[in-house]
Amino acid sequence: MIPVHNEAANVERVLGGCLTTLPGLAGDWEIVLVDDGSTDHTVDLARRTMGGEVSRLRVIEHRAKLGYGVTVGDGLRAARTDYVAFMDGDGQFDPADLSVLAALMPSADLAAGWRMRRADPGYRLMIAWIFNRLVRVVYGIHVRDLDCGLKLMRRTTLDAAMPLLARSALLNTELYFKAQRSGLRIRQVPVAHYPRLAGVRSGARLIPILRAIRDLLWLRLRLAQQWRAPAKVASVAES
Repeated sequence: MIPVHNEAANVERVLGGCLTTLPGLAGDWEIVLVDDGSTDHTVDLARRTMGGEVSRLRVIEHRAKLGYGVTVGDGLRAARTDYVAFMDGDGQFDPADLSVLAALMPSADLAAGWRMRRADPGYRLMIAWIFNRLVRVVYGIHVRDLDCGLKLMRRTTLDAAMPLLARSALLNTELYFKAQRSGLRIRQVPVAHYPRLAGVRSGARLIPILRAIRDLLWLRLRLAQQWRAPAKVASVAES
């Protein structure tokens, strides 16, 4: 699935890469595009880019902008295949790297990239560093590049994570936390990260940062109150 908000300048390139990559990974594949209140023609361009494969595109549209976590969560809940991936729609990842994640699946329940050289401004790198340290302390998660927006998981892993509670970028934290607590195997691999060539970068503003810190604690409390690891989840480690 791919979350987008005003990505008309990037969606053709992103979907074009998916059209090249996905047929080589699975016979039964689809793309769930979740449009988070775009005011441009992102969705129209997406349908046009799919061409003869447009029947494999499912679009979920938010009338107003609801944010990254809600958008990704809606896409994950809508997914129907045995393996579910998500990738940011801003063109900073190469869809071909989904093949790199797929190669990990014989020994992984959740496969994720970590950005070898993150193509973001220095202030965003500092914010990410601080945030990752907070997550390690509060959630006990020790992974590289927590918020890398390129992940692939088995359906059983996604099912074990339900219901998804996060409504912000903490969705990545929630997925890792629940997979770890469910005894599932997490593997990571380095991937390339490219500069944003078009569109407007979101995040790294004071109010969203303060909100994220608040949500960090709020989500941990909700997880303690409302979620328990399933008694038994079939892991690739046991097969």
